[in-house]
Amino acid sequence: MKLLSEELKRHLHFGTVIPAHPLALNADRTLNEFKQRQLGRYYMSSGAGGIAVGVHSTQFEIRDPEVNLFETVLRLASEEVAKANLDRPFIKVAGICGPTAQAVKEAEIALKYGYDIGLLSMGGLQNWSEEQILERVRAVAAVMPVFGFYLQPSVGGRIFSYDFWLQFAEIENIEAIKCASFNRYQTLDVMRAVSHSSRRDKIAMYTGNDDNIVADLLTTYRFEVEGKTFEKQFIGGLLGHWAVWTQKAVALLEEIKEHRANPTAQKAHELLIKGIEVTDVNAALFDPSHAFHGCIPGIHEVLRRQGLLEGRWCLNPKEELSDGQMEEIDRVYKAYPHLNDDAFVSEFLKNDK
Repeated sequence: MKLLSEELKRHLHFGTVIPAHPLALNADRTLNEFKQRQLGRYYMSSGAGGIAVGVHSTQFEIRDPEVNLFETVLRLASEEVAKANLDRPFIKVAGICGPTAQAVKEAEIALKYGYDIGLLSMGGLQNWSEEQILERVRAVAAVMPVFGFYLQPSVGGRIFSYDFWLQFAEIENIEAIKCASFNRYQTLDVMRAVSHSSRRDKIAMYTGNDDNIVADLLTTYRFEVEGKTFEKQFIGGLLGHWAVWTQKAVALLEEIKEHRANPTAQKAHELLIKGIEVTDVNAALFDPSHAFHGCIPGIHEVLRRQGLLEGRWCLNPKEELSDGQMEEIDRVYKAYPHLNDDAFVSEFLKNDK
């Protein structure tokens, strides 16, 4: 069983920006290795504290036998992190999915390429009982540290009970949970369950609620636990949304941390306004008006405009922007120029040869 180093545990609990790494393709839908590697360099240059590879934003089709890119994308990202020789903590997160045997195998592959923790998807297991899924989690946690993942039903996840999360939190080697339920009630279930578990101080909570990023990071959850008041917060994010404009996402998290250390009513007001702006941007990128059909092409379109990708292409030719989505991306680009990192990317590309 691989364990997370004490340095990376501290890093996770301090709170950081972890972008969900997209897949760079050529027009013929083959891997563009240069752009794939360059994206990793961009995230590191942006100040991100880690990357998540082989996740939803990397496209689940990378696991299809005829595509067979799962190991490749893990290897390329790991090599770029090693080459960068960073003088700060940086956590490598590998996406893990599928039934138990597949999930365990993917965890073993992740370890082979030096990954620190596995983001364990709960998607595609609709007919499994909660106990069967917990057994799967225990099997993966016996191989490597686990980053739990509450995935919203509209993109293949399912709703879990409070009792499920209470048992989930008790599993040794679970170091963090990404909550991407896109639902306040379900988010509260996870926070309350973790807070009432015996491992409440050992699990770092990360927002994956791309529709509520800033509010999640500003909110304190307070519960009575064993006769005492206990508080828990989301301290960072593992987000597809942070795969774009990442340098500004890093600055935003720092701004929120500074406010949490020295809160003022005026700053809270300003951050909540910015939070709605971020959510508006996310609506354009993630395409909730079409059941998130265009979420990956939406991310790709921004990266294409910046020069970080050659095009929007996905492995599935049917994955394209929805009707009106391009116009929505145009709108938010114009409405919120302070949220994009185009100037940073331009300098990065000039110097990244």
